[in-house]
Amino acid sequence: MVNPFVLVSPASRGLSLALTQQLLKSTKYPVYATHRSKSADEVKERILKPLGDVDEKRLHLLTLDLNHEDSIQDAAKELSQKLPKDSFLHTAFLTGGVLHPEKQPSDLSLENITSTFHINVISHLLQIKHFSQFLPTQQHKDDLEGPAKWVHVTARVGSISDNERGGWYSYRSSKAALNQVIKTFDLQLKMKKSPAISVGVHPGTVKTDLSKGYWTSTPKDKLFEPEYAAECLVNVVMGLKEEQRGRVWDWQGKEIHP
Repeated sequence: MVNPFVLVSPASRGLSLALTQQLLKSTKYPVYATHRSKSADEVKERILKPLGDVDEKRLHLLTLDLNHEDSIQDAAKELSQKLPKDSFLHTAFLTGGVLHPEKQPSDLSLENITSTFHINVISHLLQIKHFSQFLPTQQHKDDLEGPAKWVHVTARVGSISDNERGGWYSYRSSKAALNQVIKTFDLQLKMKKSPAISVGVHPGTVKTDLSKGYWTSTPKDKLFEPEYAAECLVNVVMGLKEEQRGRVWDWQGKEIHP
C-alpha cells in the first residue's frame, strides 16, 4: 500500500498557515508542516483550532529553521524516520519569503540583501537538496492521477518582462532568481523521468505581516485574506497538468511570464 503525503515549509504564519489548513481541509493526506517555534503544541493548536472535524492525527510537525542547513537536513531526516513504508511526496509548498522594500539604491544594505537572498532563494535551494528525495519515482506513476507537485511561493515582481515600476531591488531580483530555480529543478525532474513537476505560484497581495506596509495603498478587491489566497492556490496547483510544468501561475491560474 502506498502512502502519499503533503509538505508545507514553513507552515505556521500568514499564508503558509492558511495553506496548511487548506490542505488539511481539502485533501485526505497526512500533512507534514515545519516551524521554528519553541512550542510545537502552540503551533499545532494554531493550525487545528479553526478546522473543526479534521483528524488531528493527520498533522505532523517538524522543527526547521530556514537560516541553517543543518536544521533543514535534520528535519528531512526526522521526516524520513516518521514516514511509513512506501511513502512519497504528493504535494509540497515551499513558502519562505521576506521583503525589504528598497525604493532607491541608497536604501540598499548588505544585511538586508543577504537576508533576502538567503530566505527567498538559498533556503529554497537547500530544501530541494534535502526534501526532493521524497518525490515519487517511476514505480509510483500508476498511483498518481496526475504529476506530484513541487511548489515554490514566488511573486509577480520576479517577472522581468512585467517590471514597469522598479523599486524593491533585492526582493524583485531574489524572486527572479527563485523563478530560475523553479525552472532548473523542473528540468532535472523531467530528465530523471520523475512523475513530478516543479512550479511557482503567486498568491497576489495577501494580508500578512510581509505586506502590512501596503494594506492601505492596495485596492480592497486586490488585498486577499490568507484563507482565500490559500484556497485559490491549492485549487490551481491541484489542477495543473504535466504540460504546465516549470512555469509560474497566479491565484487565478494565469501564467506569469519571465
